[in-house]
Amino acid sequence: MTHTVVSSHKKTVVIGFDRPFCVIGERINPTGRKKLAAEMAAGDFSTVQSDALAQVEAGAHMLDVNAGIPLADEPAILAETVKLVQSLVDAPLSIDSSIVEALERGLEVYQGKALVNSVTGEEERLEVVLPLVKKYDAAVVAISNDETGISEDPDVRFEVARKIVERAADYGISHQDVVVDPLVMPVGALGQAGKSVFRLIRRLREELGVNTTCGASNISFGLPNRHALNGSFLAMASAAGMTSAILNPLHAEEMASLLAADVLNGVDPNCGRWLRKFREPAPEGSEQGRRERRRRRGAAAVA
Repeated sequence: MTHTVVSSHKKTVVIGFDRPFCVIGERINPTGRKKLAAEMAAGDFSTVQSDALAQVEAGAHMLDVNAGIPLADEPAILAETVKLVQSLVDAPLSIDSSIVEALERGLEVYQGKALVNSVTGEEERLEVVLPLVKKYDAAVVAISNDETGISEDPDVRFEVARKIVERAADYGISHQDVVVDPLVMPVGALGQAGKSVFRLIRRLREELGVNTTCGASNISFGLPNRHALNGSFLAMASAAGMTSAILNPLHAEEMASLLAADVLNGVDPNCGRWLRKFREPAPEGSEQGRRERRRRRGAAAVA
C-alpha cells in the first residue's frame, strides 16, 4: 500500500488509499488576493496568521504556503511565512513556489518532512527540483505537464507522470514520495474533463501506485454554483482513487462531501468522524445528555 508520509515538528500525516482524504488548505497564497499580497510584501502577516488558524479549525490536515508576490523578495518572505505558520499550527506544510531558491529557503527553515509544490516533467525543472527534494528528504507534487505544455489527452498526461516518477527514482526518491497532480481541466470548457480525469486517476493508482492531488476548484471554473460542483467532483475523484486535494476548507459543502466520501469509501471506521461532525447534541436533561456530560467531564479529568 502506498503511503506518502509528511510531518511537522509535532504531527505526522499519512496520505494513502486506505486513509481519509487529505485536505490541503489553499488560502495562504497571495495570487489573486491583492490585500494579502500587499500585507506580506510589507511584512504584515496578520492575515496569514488568521488564515492558518481558521483552516486547521475547519478541518485542513495540511496547509499550502505560497509567497508568490511580483517584485518582492519571495525566498525571504516564503521562509518567514513558513516559520510563522509552523509556530501557530501543528499541521504539516506544502511549500509552494515556482522559484527554486524560494523552495530551498522554505525547506531550510522547515521543521519536519515537507511536501514540495512542485516539479513538472520539464527537464530543466526535474534537474533542479528533484535534487532539492532528495537533499531535504521531502515529498513532492508532480504536475503532469512538460515542455510541450498541458495536453488535453489524459494518456499523454499519464506518460508525463510516469516520466517524473521514473526520474525521481533515479535520484533515490520513492514513488511513495511522489504525489501526482493529473491536472484537472474546467468542465465548462471541456465537457469530458471530469470523465477523463477520473480515468487518469484510476490509472495513476493502479499502474504507477502513486497518490494524487489537484487544485479542486479548477473543475468548476467559469460555472455557477461552484461549491456544489466542487463537492461532487471531490467525492467522485476520491472514489476513483484521488487521495488529497488543495482546496479552501472554509467551504462547508466541499468538506461535507469529503467526509461523506470517507464514509462510503470505508476509511471512516464506524462513521466516527461523520458522527462527531454532524450528530445532534442530546437534549438537555435527557439520560443520553447526562451520559455525554459525564463522558466529557471524565475526558477532561484525564487530560
